[in-house]
Amino acid sequence: MKKILILMIAISLSAVLSKAIAMTNDYEEIAKSDKVGVTIYAKKLNGLYTDFKIKFQGSIFSKPYWINTTSPTWSPEIIYEDISQDGKKELVIILTKGIGTGVLEREVHIFHFQTQQRKSDKTQSLIPVEVPVDEPLAILLKNVKTELISNKASVSIGDKKYTIDIKPLGIQPEHLFDEIYFGNLINFEIKNNQLIAKLGGQISSVGGYIGDIQITYKFKDKMYQVKSIEFIPYE
Repeated sequence: MKKILILMIAISLSAVLSKAIAMTNDYEEIAKSDKVGVTIYAKKLNGLYTDFKIKFQGSIFSKPYWINTTSPTWSPEIIYEDISQDGKKELVIILTKGIGTGVLEREVHIFHFQTQQRKSDKTQSLIPVEVPVDEPLAILLKNVKTELISNKASVSIGDKKYTIDIKPLGIQPEHLFDEIYFGNLINFEIKNNQLIAKLGGQISSVGGYIGDIQITYKFKDKMYQVKSIEFIPYE
């Protein structure tokens, strides 16, 4: 009886261990920054990475609903800089959700850190807290007016109006969109310790890129919101 019990326990432990190994093997290391101390793991599902786990300086936190393309060219980007201008660095992770001809859809996540003291050894650990970022398309819709006709496109932001001659693009009128479209090209970058979003303006599906709406963010009222917005024509 004792031998049977020991055998059953051994089988159970083996099953649990096998399951744990299988679960670990489901995750792939998809991005890493030794300088920052961050490693990002995710599962591959239907051609995308999802169910993220982020290891930051010994701690692990989960983001099950994030997604990123599996293209190595567009692995998650890891940045650790003081973009809130408060003297403390923030963790910025930029994901790429969609890529293709005339398509680049990226998404930004920003984490501030709270210090917590461990009771066990009285050392301090950093607790990541994700901070909201105003959606760039929502900012654009509130602040930008556009017009598109057969020979020109115009972009108005406040009292500034930009006019683009689209005749050199050689796009036939029947191939023009009804209006300038900013939903396919959404990019983020950190420049001069500031978060910047760039939304590309397209007037046609056949090579009709005219320039970017550039949104510079600031940290205010516990979130990242618009500091300035401008249009940069394509040259």
